[in-house]
Amino acid sequence: MKGRKVLVVDDEKLIVKGIRFSLEQDGMEVDVAYDGQEALDMVGQKEYDIILLDVMLPKFTGYEVCQQIREFSQVPIIMLTAKGEDMDKILGLEYGADDYITKPFNILEVKARIKAIFRRVDVKNAKREASRDVISGDMRLDRDGKRAYIEDREVGLTAKEFEVLELLMLNPNKVYGRESLLKLVWGEDYPGDVRTVDVHIRRLREKIEANPSEPKYVHTKWGVGYYFLNQ
Repeated sequence: MKGRKVLVVDDEKLIVKGIRFSLEQDGMEVDVAYDGQEALDMVGQKEYDIILLDVMLPKFTGYEVCQQIREFSQVPIIMLTAKGEDMDKILGLEYGADDYITKPFNILEVKARIKAIFRRVDVKNAKREASRDVISGDMRLDRDGKRAYIEDREVGLTAKEFEVLELLMLNPNKVYGRESLLKLVWGEDYPGDVRTVDVHIRRLREKIEANPSEPKYVHTKWGVGYYFLNQ
């Protein structure tokens, strides 16, 4: 776990101090936040390997913080809750948490849960690196064969449609402006305008979306551009 970046979010400073000391003893880099807004600001500025997130926080609750983080990041999140009720655990998982720990907890349990998540993430990353395929939910891109599949059914895409989808899938939740997409996919010297991007996005949605007007995969951030929502 040495060198992993951890964000601990809790308004109880003694708990934060204890967790931080223990994780730093294992060689991890630990940042701390004491309210929901501070946590969101820090996650927006820096990439973390895992977040320990208390439920009861000032400004934003842990659930709200978790939900907002999930709009742009898949960083593993462990919820910390003083309540042992099943509903609180279920809520945390529904908002996108990967695990939960009920207070009071033993720091050894916290570290065991962190290690378990790191192992899962490392295995997943190793599999992803070993394969050129890009997979998100029931969609798979065969990058070598330049083919796209949904539920193992091939979707007939043109070369440019595939390139647009590939770029967006390789960078999930990242918003690309129309001009940026035009340069990256068609090249700096392409004589066309950004309407080319809009046309290709529309055609792409018609092929991969069950309901193009309510897309599951390729979304629009109005006034900014397009992004692929990781499944």
